[in-house]
Amino acid sequence: MNFHSVLLQAPAGSSNSMVWNIVLWVGIFVVFYFFMIRPQQKKQKDQKNFIENLKKGDGVVTIGGLHGKVYAVEGTTVIVEVDKGIKLTFEKTAISREATVKLPA
Repeated sequence: MNFHSVLLQAPAGSSNSMVWNIVLWVGIFVVFYFFMIRPQQKKQKDQKNFIENLKKGDGVVTIGGLHGKVYAVEGTTVIVEVDKGIKLTFEKTAISREATVKLPA
């Protein structure tokens, strides 16, 4: 006996429970989308826009936790001045966030 023949032999009242099962799964997916997927996509979009719009003088924090000011932007790299006269070169993707933005508690 295979799965399809079991479905065909199911009692008439079970189709109602099957509909509720489908509605439940759709509901779970909608909740999952709005609370997990959508905020993550928004965060990625904001990060991409931030990195694309880096300019000289912006205070930044790298993914390693180094704080500094953008000295120059050259293609895919950023030169960050971490102290007077000390400049380090990073890939744009290594910039985590703006230094002046406070993180939520």
